[in-house]
Amino acid sequence: MLRWIIFIIIYIVITIYGFQAIRTVTKSTWIHYLFLAIALIVVGNFLFQFLSSSEGRVLNPVKSYAFGFLLAFISFNLVIIPILLGEDIIRFILGLYDRLVTTKDVFYLPSRRKFISQVAVGLAAIPFASLLYGMYRGKYRFRVLNYTLHFEDLPEAFDGYKITQISDIHSGSFDNKEKIEYGVNLINEQKSDVILFTGDLVNNKSSEMLPWKDLFGTLKAKDGVFSVLGNHDYGDYVDWDSPDEKAQNLVDLVQLQRDMGYDILLNESRFIEKDGQRLAIVGVENWGKGGFKKAGDLKKAAQNIEPNDFKILMSHDPSHWEAEVIDDDYHYHLTLSGHTHGMQFGIEIPGWIKWSPVKWRYKYWAGIYKEMGQYINVNRGFGYLGYPGRVGIWPEITVIELKKGTSTT
Repeated sequence: MLRWIIFIIIYIVITIYGFQAIRTVTKSTWIHYLFLAIALIVVGNFLFQFLSSSEGRVLNPVKSYAFGFLLAFISFNLVIIPILLGEDIIRFILGLYDRLVTTKDVFYLPSRRKFISQVAVGLAAIPFASLLYGMYRGKYRFRVLNYTLHFEDLPEAFDGYKITQISDIHSGSFDNKEKIEYGVNLINEQKSDVILFTGDLVNNKSSEMLPWKDLFGTLKAKDGVFSVLGNHDYGDYVDWDSPDEKAQNLVDLVQLQRDMGYDILLNESRFIEKDGQRLAIVGVENWGKGGFKKAGDLKKAAQNIEPNDFKILMSHDPSHWEAEVIDDDYHYHLTLSGHTHGMQFGIEIPGWIKWSPVKWRYKYWAGIYKEMGQYINVNRGFGYLGYPGRVGIWPEITVIELKKGTSTT
């Protein structure tokens, strides 16, 4: 309860600053009341949605939108605070100077300047509008990213082999069937040789996927669809009535993927054979640093493959690649991960800038990286979680073409 009290106090303080800016910019009373009404509705809805839940950290679309609107409103006020606070410091200095120099009996602060508040509100409108856009359109702004990777030891039969990777579906967040159908069709339109899904099918419960089971079951590729588990697939963020109920949820989720036609790899491997040659698909369960489940067992998953096999590893969390995979005795040519979502917020201009706050948590957070002759692709995710939108970091479908030889670029 204490944390909620602290939250409310902080919310009131930052809202006061936002209100001061609005009141300085315009004298229209109805706008003042509108701002205060929005502040009350946003925080009231957020508290109702999160305090009335008894299932733990379960996120559904209604709760996500409550959080999203709160985040947008708070971001508006947070941009205003440093500007007005800076003005307050100057106002105090001027007031103190006037009191000491003129020896007036009363200390007073100079009035706020309308121009400063106009600048503050104008700047605050940028993240506010961006977050609202991200909720309305950004979360379904699917894009296909194409990469060509060269390997000298790639079996010749797989020269030109195409892989489509998707990750972090988070079906429990979906709220627009038409947009999701478009995304699924876009995956199939790539006509890759194989589709690899790197975990987090749901937010919390296997039942979240039931309305989308038939749609995602239409994903097809010549050599099949393979999948692994992500941290959210285990139901660790739900207050289950019993351990058996939680265990059954995982059983149901695994079976659901098999019913959809996915070959789910639970610390296992498979071979794709072509013209007498083969490449290995290795899939580990979730393994992540920072308090995330470490169910992945790389040694177990690779027990049936040979050192000289060309290996593609599916591991949901990229911290696994950094901690265990790079230095493993086996050379994993390509690792496919997800998990970070690119934080669903950032700035990306190809060839110029790639930035997101998530880079302070994960060294490898989006796109292709290479270490010790091994590649990893960190997919930005198909779905979304928490904040029900995306700003600058759009939902991703990755297509990777394997080429034999050395890159000429």
